[in-house]
Amino acid sequence: MKVLGIESSCDECAAAVVEDGRKILSNVVNTQTVHAAYNGVVPEIASRTHTEWIYAVVQQALDGAGLGPGDIDGVAATSRPGLLGSLLVGLSFAKAFAWARGLPFIAVNHMLAHLYASRLEQAPVPYPFLGLLVSGGHSLICRVDDFDDITVLGTTVDDAAGEAFDKVSKHYGFGYPGGAAIDRLARSGDPEAFNFPLPNLHKGQHPYDLSYSGLKTAVINQLEQFRRRPAPVASPPSPPAGAAAGAGEGADIAASFQRAAVEILLRSLFRAAGDTGLGVVVAGGGVAANSYLRERLAARQDLRCVFPPLELCGDNGAMVAGIGCRYLARGERSPLTVTASARVEGFKRKYP
Repeated sequence: MKVLGIESSCDECAAAVVEDGRKILSNVVNTQTVHAAYNGVVPEIASRTHTEWIYAVVQQALDGAGLGPGDIDGVAATSRPGLLGSLLVGLSFAKAFAWARGLPFIAVNHMLAHLYASRLEQAPVPYPFLGLLVSGGHSLICRVDDFDDITVLGTTVDDAAGEAFDKVSKHYGFGYPGGAAIDRLARSGDPEAFNFPLPNLHKGQHPYDLSYSGLKTAVINQLEQFRRRPAPVASPPSPPAGAAAGAGEGADIAASFQRAAVEILLRSLFRAAGDTGLGVVVAGGGVAANSYLRERLAARQDLRCVFPPLELCGDNGAMVAGIGCRYLARGERSPLTVTASARVEGFKRKYP
């Protein structure tokens, strides 16, 4: 079964062809670099750009796979969550493509697709396992019992991990996208230069939940309170928003922030692993590409940690086509009346 997958939930316009849910025949991802001028994604620009690009990107995916439209057995597209206007472009194109050719169509949850990415082109991990889904809009720790059966154990109560990376990077002028910029800069910085606080959630909140608003505030508005040593004489203690920090000072801020941000994730993840007895963690989402997160997880001798290849951590059509193939092979179809949703919906939540 050869499935065309279309992904347009944010600023990546992507399409791919995957065979039998595992083998990637093509994977085309066009990133909208125009948003760098705004240090963040502008929804209106994103949706209009998807409209301009979608046909060419799908054609590139078909050409890359050496296939024509008549060789496709099914179509999958992201329907939720994401930017509503962007989602509607890819979803509408996919439905029209399927309808015109009498092909089966399936709408896919973006978060489940990120979890599925690790099953492409490598040996699949047996169920159940712990899932770590971290991106610009979402942070989830979950128990995964099948490709479409997850139970949320913990999630952010405010900002997502990727959102915190983006906002800190924007404030200090580190670059866009923020996660990749901080990851690069942190390699030359001292992660112990600032002792940023980890959140202490109120009594009664879920033990695996996450919070990033306090860390973000500390890094942006209260930097001097958490400095471990005197500030460099030649470098201002706190650069204004939008202005790049001095090279050494900026690298130290990036490294210290990254260390705290990752420790917030791992503190809850390791607690969940101990309580559930699950010894395998599968990561997905853009933040799963972070080198420090990968390093810290790899250092745990008692956990097996599985990551998708770097090119499959960000938004891509291959993960959509792969999980779509599983749904279609099971006989599931989505009606052509299905629409997009900006929200994460339908996941079970388990409380201790």
